[in-house]
Amino acid sequence: MSKEELILHGIGVSPGVASAPVFRVVSDEPRFTTRMIGEDEVTTEVTRFLNSLTVTRQEIKEIQQRVAEGIGQGDASIFDAHLMLLDDRMFIEEVIKGLGERRQNAEAIVQEVAAKHADVFSKISDSYLRERVADLRDVARRILHNLIGSDGAELDEVDSQCVVVAADLAPSQTAALQTDLVVGFATNLGSPTSHTAVMARAIGIPAVVGLHDVTAKVQPGDLLLMDGNKGMLVINPSQERLDEYGHRLEVRQEIATVLRELKDQPAETKDGRRIDLRANIESTTEIEEIHAQGAHGVGLFRSEFLFLSKRHLPTEEEQAVVYAELAERLAPERVTIRTLDLGGDKFLSHVTLPSEMNPFLGWRAIRLCLAQPEMFLTQLRAILRASRHGNIEIMYPMITTVDEVREANGLLDQAKGELREAGEPFDEQIRVGVMIETPAAAMIADVLAEHVDFFSIGTNDLVQYTLAVDRVNERVAYLYEPTHPAILRLIRHTVEAGKKKNLKVSLCGEMAGDPLMTPLLVGLGISDLSLSPSAVPLVKDAVRSIRFKDAEKLAKQSAKASTASEVVEKCREMIRKTAPEILELVD
Repeated sequence: MSKEELILHGIGVSPGVASAPVFRVVSDEPRFTTRMIGEDEVTTEVTRFLNSLTVTRQEIKEIQQRVAEGIGQGDASIFDAHLMLLDDRMFIEEVIKGLGERRQNAEAIVQEVAAKHADVFSKISDSYLRERVADLRDVARRILHNLIGSDGAELDEVDSQCVVVAADLAPSQTAALQTDLVVGFATNLGSPTSHTAVMARAIGIPAVVGLHDVTAKVQPGDLLLMDGNKGMLVINPSQERLDEYGHRLEVRQEIATVLRELKDQPAETKDGRRIDLRANIESTTEIEEIHAQGAHGVGLFRSEFLFLSKRHLPTEEEQAVVYAELAERLAPERVTIRTLDLGGDKFLSHVTLPSEMNPFLGWRAIRLCLAQPEMFLTQLRAILRASRHGNIEIMYPMITTVDEVREANGLLDQAKGELREAGEPFDEQIRVGVMIETPAAAMIADVLAEHVDFFSIGTNDLVQYTLAVDRVNERVAYLYEPTHPAILRLIRHTVEAGKKKNLKVSLCGEMAGDPLMTPLLVGLGISDLSLSPSAVPLVKDAVRSIRFKDAEKLAKQSAKASTASEVVEKCREMIRKTAPEILELVD
């Protein structure tokens, strides 16, 4: 008797369709017994711990080298974070101190300290940084396996084509998958911005995460059909569904071929409205991807990752080298560098930050920079030095008052004066903008426009701050609605304020990378979208499939809608009429 078909919906983090029997990873957690040690054993346990770091470091370097040779240096760079954690003096010293004080074996202390650090990362409000907890757990898992003397390599037992199902997969495990045998993977946990998701896209296998309890629902012998585009996993699909997907796979391959041909085409509506599509990145290793996907320049360079990748505050020279490389390699396209967007909610050991009850509303971003003027001036001078190439822009994050802009501009003027005195060339006409990511900034956009050259609407934070919703909190995530009438009004208000002063208004965040939202954003007057490089082809297709006058009509109709879902349906209907191939890939 055939098994009943079961459909599960999660988050598609790597596109593609695959079908194969299940290979279920039961558990890869290191197993050990906590035991007390005598004073005379402390030195031995410290030595065991330090030796395990050496072995783990070598393992990760070998994985990184294999990825660099097989996929590319850019994707291999994600393991820099793992290597940094292995050299983190705070982590190492805390383990050694714990061995001496609590007199337990190294396995127990490493697990305890790693859990403590993971808890710190998990409370970070920035989703990208919060998900680095997976990197920490990956490193800790390897250290523990090396302490125990086990390899924890259940995935090495794969000997035929399969879809791997696990509670979660670490980035290093994903990188080591045998792609000739593992045709896809599905996990209980995970998110689109995790390094595991990045690695899945890099090695080119479909992946669906966030399936909650998929490990409990699959059984040995089950056949799985997964759709990484739609975030769907089908357990024991019917023959009819398999046939349907065989046909759809052919259609999708044809669509993908057409999208690749758009790389060198302009993002321009049918009636001549040009939309600049620029990339969101945090590393120079992503420049090749910008060119490959047909983006033009950088709309958001997250400079904080330069700070997080070092064990000390980066010097002016270190920063200037990175910013100059961006400018040189992307010239003449514009590169917008967001100044340091860190604070009490983000782990930065170089600066002593107070513990805060609500760091999401605390001492962060521009507030931190203005309170640490020397650190801010160092960054401003570095950006200015790179601006000699003529295509650099500066953008301040989390602005809520005009005074913040005035003070930041005052420090920028000071930095310019210092460079003039030192004979350092820079762009005297460098453009300065602000992030509109709080309701306060949106409501005073007309006043802010007097002091800047452009706006960039950060929809991720704007939605969270306006609707009081933590989008990663499963209990309230349903309230996270970028098309909520309040959000659309704030966007329209910002655009109108910019137009009055002839300022370009760009928009970044997940909303910018959603092709279903493209007609709405174009109709609202957004002239510049900044998005993940991988999202560029679909958004470009959406732009080239519509007329600006129709997009304006859509925006006006949406302004009259009373609910977010009404707006989504209007957007979907326009895409259905103008670019139905997009729905085939993302609906």
